[in-house]
This record gives sequence, C-alpha cells and structure tokens, in this order.
Amino acid sequence: MLARRPETTMAERRHFTRIFYLTAAKLTQGEHQWRTQLVDVSLQGALLLRPEDWVASEDKEYEICFVLGGSDIEIKMQVELTHEASKKLGFYCHHIDIDSATHLKRMIELNIGEEQLLHRELEQLLQEHRDHVPPES
Repeated sequence: MLARRPETTMAERRHFTRIFYLTAAKLTQGEHQWRTQLVDVSLQGALLLRPEDWVASEDKEYEICFVLGGSDIEIKMQVELTHEASKKLGFYCHHIDIDSATHLKRMIELNIGEEQLLHRELEQLLQEHRDHVPPES
C-alpha cells in the first residue's frame, strides 16, 4: 500500500470534478496488460477497479485506455499510481494527448453542465502540470 501524506485528506487534495463513468478499461505497464473497469475519471486522473491478477510494481508509471460509450473514441492517459486499496487503484494523469484531452473535456463539460467551472478546472490542471515534476525513468 502506498503511503498517504497525513496533513491533507483526499477531499482536500481533490480540485477536479470526478465523473462516475463505468466502462471497460485497459491498464498497461511495459509488457504487462490488465483488463479492468474504469470507475470514475477527471482531468487529473482516474479510479479503476483493481484487476484480480494485479501485481504491484516498483515502477508506478502506467497507461490507461478506455473507449467512450457509443463511439470509437479512445482516451489514453499516461498516469502514475497514487493509491492502492483492496478493490481500487487511483492514478494521477501526468500526460494526455490533445485529442484525448479534448474528448475528455467535452465529456466532463456535458456531465457537469457548468462551463465556467470546467474552465477553472482546466486552468488548475495546467498550473498543476507546470508545477509537477515528472517521475524519473
């Protein structure tokens, strides 16, 4: 289990609207691949059901892919494992391609229905990505 910083709670750290979105997802790390289920997603990351054959690795870098329902649009996120529980895995998105970001933004916009809130979240995301130090390979 990954250690959490005791000075902040998950709710205090969460600055992004999470969209409940159950769909099949693929989690990849190098040659390893797991079929799993996306539980929710935000501009900052995703929560997945922990695959039954899950084996944690020292390397925390992964890729998450899922297809938007009723389409052939695939969202791909380069992520870092941030927390692990018995049934769920939480990931921080440190890179997303422009097409995936555009589709994800639109999906969130349709779900939250408040464009100004979405723009504030996008500004926050850009600031966090400027401040984020990428993990060493």
